[in-house]
This record gives sequence, structure tokens and C-alpha cells, in this order.
Amino acid sequence: MNQLLSPEDIVSSGLCIGCGSCAAQETSEKVKMQFDALGQLKPNGPKDWYQRRSETFTRTCPFSYGAANENEIAAERYADTAQKSAELGRFQNAYVGHVAENNFRTLGSSGGMVSWVAAELMRKGLIDGVAHVVAENDPQTNNRYFHYTISRSETEILAGAKSRYYPIELSGVLDLIRKTPGRYAVVGIPCFIKAIHLLRREDPLIRERIPFTLGLFCGHMKSARFVESFAWQMDVPSAEIERVDYRYKHPDRPANLYNAMLTLRDGRVVNKDWWHLADGDWGAGFFMNHACNFCDDVVAETADISFGDAWVEPYSSDGRGTNVAVVRSLAIEEMIQQAIAEKRLQLESVSGEFVAQTQAAGFRQRREGLAYRLTWASGRSKTKKRVAPDSQSPTPQRKLIYRTRYYISLWSNRIFSYARKVKKPSVYLNWARTVAAVYHGLAYHQGKFSEIKKRYIQLKG
Repeated sequence: MNQLLSPEDIVSSGLCIGCGSCAAQETSEKVKMQFDALGQLKPNGPKDWYQRRSETFTRTCPFSYGAANENEIAAERYADTAQKSAELGRFQNAYVGHVAENNFRTLGSSGGMVSWVAAELMRKGLIDGVAHVVAENDPQTNNRYFHYTISRSETEILAGAKSRYYPIELSGVLDLIRKTPGRYAVVGIPCFIKAIHLLRREDPLIRERIPFTLGLFCGHMKSARFVESFAWQMDVPSAEIERVDYRYKHPDRPANLYNAMLTLRDGRVVNKDWWHLADGDWGAGFFMNHACNFCDDVVAETADISFGDAWVEPYSSDGRGTNVAVVRSLAIEEMIQQAIAEKRLQLESVSGEFVAQTQAAGFRQRREGLAYRLTWASGRSKTKKRVAPDSQSPTPQRKLIYRTRYYISLWSNRIFSYARKVKKPSVYLNWARTVAAVYHGLAYHQGKFSEIKKRYIQLKG
């Protein structure tokens, strides 16, 4: 093992994703996860814990160079899978489609598969509860909009449906799992699922009580400031937001036309298409956690089943939502095959290449882009990736796009923090519109000034 690491080492290098794994391993109430000045979750605790280098932490932090990588974890859990690919890792089968029973599809952001699998595992007695993310009942009092909880019924599971582009962490729910006997499934993004498996290696109780993991395809983690930016751009006080819907869903709107909706304490509802938000281009990387620059897992390769949106036609235009799913667990594969035969699931098998195509932009960022960033980006010395550093393969245009995205993510957090401090939203919004227009021109129009100008005018409204 390389030199041992501490929580402080990972945080100071920018590699902390805020998963809460380190805090979950401590019994002291003084160790907890807290929002930092940029709206990202980070561990906080006594100096002797925060600065203590240990083998256990070095092995269990998902971004540590001492942790097992996704290939190693998957080889342990899914040695007998039928298929394997560079993008999806090991898997039994891949599907595209949606849930055909009840209102799973209607209530989800996509095809309803995440909630359905969680509920079906419970119906069959394979688990007693599901650890997943739900909305806070009183976000202003609790100073957060979402948190992990354990659901034990289909109704509770459906309450956690839909996408949450917001920092959350696992320490509280893992503490609850330790205290409450039973078998649980955990739903999470790739690095969180990896963190669970790294903990399972160290802790027999976690290994026993978490037999299933349900992964979510991931582009990157946003900071909590993303919601505040929505409020600024919809001209409402962020202190009055009661509920956030990142992807308001309507069957007559294309699934890939995101619409952000805020419900206020007085019952008012405001909304705006992401296309008209200064920071609404996901690919530009606004508010991205720095650790996401060093992730090489798009599809949660260590999860028993993982889910994403089918971002290819004709599915991306279907406002009802369509999932792609990658199955690795034989038990879940049998469960899905039975439900297809019973017409409860409307799914068809697809190739690994098809699934990779639905996430093509993510794979460019996490493979070619990562290889390039590993030659210069801050924090690279504390992590070890499956992608080798490479500054030669990307074209000059791709290099410029990767650099632009990197600095947008870096400075969006800093400039928003300053604008928030001086109470001048225009400082951030004018900057964001400018760099968003530049990114748009570089990424989609080979840097044509006319397209940059056109996009800036659109964002100005």
C-alpha cells in the first residue's frame, strides 16, 4: 500500500465526494458530515481523528489510491457473469424499457425501474428495507433538502422516486442499519455503492445486512448551491423553498427537456426549463464536486443492478421516461425475467454497446477526459484509476472542452460563494451566462463566435 491517508488528506486534495463512509465508521458523536462553504458535504471531527492516517481509512475511502477498484470488487461479487465490457464491467444482461404495473413509471423521473426493483425485493422477502434518498419534510429548519432514510413499504419507496442532484451522505443510514437487525438494499450513485462494498470488506455486520446494492448511472455530484441558483433565476427567496423537483415530468414533454420546479412555503409553484438557466447545461459542469473529475465509473459497475436514462431516440423524446438497466446479480436477473413473462415489466434485452451509447458523453468525460486530467488536474496524486494518464490521444478541441469544463466546475463554486456572501446574484449569473455560452460554442459549434453570441443572448432572455 502507498503512504497511508487521513480524512484531511482526501479533503485537502479535493477528492472527498462526501459519501460519509469515514464518519460511518466512527462511534463518536463529534465526527459528522457537514456542509462546507461551497455547499459540499465534508467530514468534520476532532483533530486527532481528522488528521489520523490509517490503513482502514485508506482502504475504505472510494477515491483513495489504497482502495480496491471497481474491477476488483466486481470480480469478487460477479465472477460468473455471462458478459463483460470495458464500459459496463461484468454483467448478466442489459435491458431497455419501463415498468408496466401500478404507477412506478409515472412517479419516477425515468421508467420507474429503481423503485420497482426495490419494492419487488421486498415483496419477495429478500430484504426488509431499502436505504434511499427522500425529500426533507422541513428543509429550511433542517438546512438540507434531501437525506437518506430506510423505507419498508411500497408507498414509502415511491415517496423517494425521482432524481436528486443534491449532496447526501450515508453515515446516518448506515448507523441505523447497524442498530436495526434485518437485510437491506442500498440505492446510490457509483462512488457510494463502491464505498458500501469497501465497508462490507471490513465490517462483517455491514456485509451481512446489506445483501443488495442498486446503482444509479451518474454524470457528477452537484453542490447544494444548485438549488439556490434555481431560486435566483426564478426570482424567489431560497429561504421559502419547501420542495425541489429537478426534473418535472409531463408525458407531452420530451424526457430530455429538463424542467426545474420549486414549491414554496406559501403554496406557490415556480418552474423553468434547464435550457433557459445560466447553469442548466449539465455537460458544462456547473457546481460539480471536484472529486468527480477523478471518477471512471459511469454505470455503477459494482452494483447488483444499475439504472440510467435511455438517452437515444426514440426513447429520449418519450416524456413518460425510459430506463436502461444493467443486471449483475443472478437473483435479480431471475426476478426480472419472471416479471417480463408476467408482463409487469415492458423490457427488451439490449447489448452492452447499446447501453454505452446511451451514456456516450459520460464515457468520454470519464475515460478520455479523465486520462487527460490525470496529466495535470489538482488532486491526482492521492488516487489511482483504471484509466492511464494520456495527454496525446484527445484532439486539441476535446482538450479545450475538458479544460473549460474543469474550470467552470471549479470557479462556479467559488464565484457563487462570493456572490452569495455579498448578496449580489448578478455577479454569478452574468459570469455563468458568459461561460455557458462559451462552452456551448466550443462543445457544439467548433467555437464559432456567432453561436457563442447567440447562446448568450438566449440566456439573457
